[in-house]
Amino acid sequence: MAKKRVMVAAKNIDLSAVEYEQEEIKAPHLTGLAFKLFVWILEAPIIGSWIISLLKKENKMTQLLRNTVIPEAPMFKPEYPPQEPEPGVVALDEDGKPEDRVEVALKCLPQYDPASCWNGDSTPSFRYWKIRDYAYAYRSKIATPSVVAEHIISVIEEFSNKKPPQPLLISFNPEEVRNQAAASTKRFEEGNPLSILDGIFVAIKDDIDCFPHPSKGGTTWMHEVRTVKKDAVSVSRLRSCGVIFIGKANMHELGMGTTGNNSNYGTARNPHAPERYTGGSSSGPAAIVASGLCSAALGTDGGGSIRIPSSLCGVVGLKTTYGRTDIGGSLCDAGTVEIIGPIASTVEDVMLVYSAILGTSLADRISLNPSPPSVPNLSLYDCLNSLGSLRLGKYTAWFNDVYSTDISDKCEDALNLLSKTHGCEMEEIVIPELHEMSTAHLVSIGSECLSSLNPYCEDGHGARLSYDTRTSMALFRSFSASDYVAAQCLRRRIMYYHMEIFKKVDVIVTPTTGMTAPIIPSSALKDGETDMRVTGYLMRFVIAGNLLGLPAISIPVGYDKQGLPIGLQLIGRPWGEASILRLALAIEELCAKSKKRPASFFDVLKSN
Repeated sequence: MAKKRVMVAAKNIDLSAVEYEQEEIKAPHLTGLAFKLFVWILEAPIIGSWIISLLKKENKMTQLLRNTVIPEAPMFKPEYPPQEPEPGVVALDEDGKPEDRVEVALKCLPQYDPASCWNGDSTPSFRYWKIRDYAYAYRSKIATPSVVAEHIISVIEEFSNKKPPQPLLISFNPEEVRNQAAASTKRFEEGNPLSILDGIFVAIKDDIDCFPHPSKGGTTWMHEVRTVKKDAVSVSRLRSCGVIFIGKANMHELGMGTTGNNSNYGTARNPHAPERYTGGSSSGPAAIVASGLCSAALGTDGGGSIRIPSSLCGVVGLKTTYGRTDIGGSLCDAGTVEIIGPIASTVEDVMLVYSAILGTSLADRISLNPSPPSVPNLSLYDCLNSLGSLRLGKYTAWFNDVYSTDISDKCEDALNLLSKTHGCEMEEIVIPELHEMSTAHLVSIGSECLSSLNPYCEDGHGARLSYDTRTSMALFRSFSASDYVAAQCLRRRIMYYHMEIFKKVDVIVTPTTGMTAPIIPSSALKDGETDMRVTGYLMRFVIAGNLLGLPAISIPVGYDKQGLPIGLQLIGRPWGEASILRLALAIEELCAKSKKRPASFFDVLKSN
């Protein structure tokens, strides 16, 4: 008989007695025939349930969910206390036009002369073209959106023909891209661009609607049962700014994986090392931005799916506060942990795209009562004072729990440089119950995924899912209603700990991932793989952003000894996007000299 555990109420926990426990996930790493056989056994009526039950016990899930008394009431979606206004910010009108918000955000950016950068003056060894560079080139008639479109089309078609397949896009229509580019080119010729984003090329993850493309979610069948009739809300807002959509970007099937493996269409490759994963599930969006083909992309993030690939590919990824952006028109629009957010090559480009897509849905405004959206005013001289007043929280034992010390060392170097340059204070913090947090997140996202997919699986489409998705679904089916409620009770506990921490610090700092880009096993290309140890390392630091809905951003800060990108994560207070954007821009500037050109990079703006 299992022994009952009674938790002490979160408010009575003695933080000085909390000891960090390294989490070791116990599950097999399988590919190829062995993986297919494992899935077949998992889906078998009796033995499958027994194996899953054994794995859950080995990983301490059963005791936590079934044999523990949790004193807190359930929290079924994030709930936040009122927040203090952020200093040094400019408010954005979420009910106004997206192009007007983008214009306000543009005026908040630091002074920048695209002409000097275009001529090669004062530039580091490698830098990505910014959105402001594209706008300058278009307005100066150095380039046109139509010319850039042709460069992009040729590269996308080249990727589509690679063997084995490694497509960046799942849905791509060259004529659709040309038509959008021609309309943008005409607006520039007439002197009437819609915004700074006019003529900017953006990729959309395959689980976000972008008419007329289908939304397959990386599957072979979702478009057969769900028709796309209009843009998702976030896509519609970008379209009104003149953005050119190049198509639907590759992804880990239905977002149920952290590597980006897709055995249906082929696995996108990391631009820094083509034998390695991009990270997932927003694999295509991150790879497209890192390779220089697009200034930005939209991804979804329910379990690090924007931040993980951004970190592994050396770009910037913003996970907004839950509800800050309207998730309507995506495959994951009914969950409590997912958001739509931007991936871009620079922090300022993330800020511009974020300004366009933000705006809470009416239902979320009523339930979440969000603070008004804002962006940091980076054009003022007192910007540095706002930066120096920020207090950073670091849980050292957790921070250092990484696969290679290259990661923790590079992140530490960036933070030391930040403190030395801008005077930011570093505070030691303790975050209790990290294992409980990851379990609560797994049960929450798993149950919500299962709820949305069950009708299709019962209709026979479940057998058409990839093997790793079927593995996840088998686990999710083992969760009971009481497991889900227990997870929501844990969510309230974990929220309490974080809100207490944010009384002492403004931002929590961690590495984004516990390891750099993993190698793609050749045996995983055809049928996928399951490797929960890798998943554990990739997701180690991202969970709070999803279970608690907190804003978080990943910024590249350097490379490991193999030349693979390393990301630093900043986790902010609820609705505190402006503060983490301000801090991220400062870190980006401090680390700019170490930037390396990816092995697979295309200069589509200045291409001859």
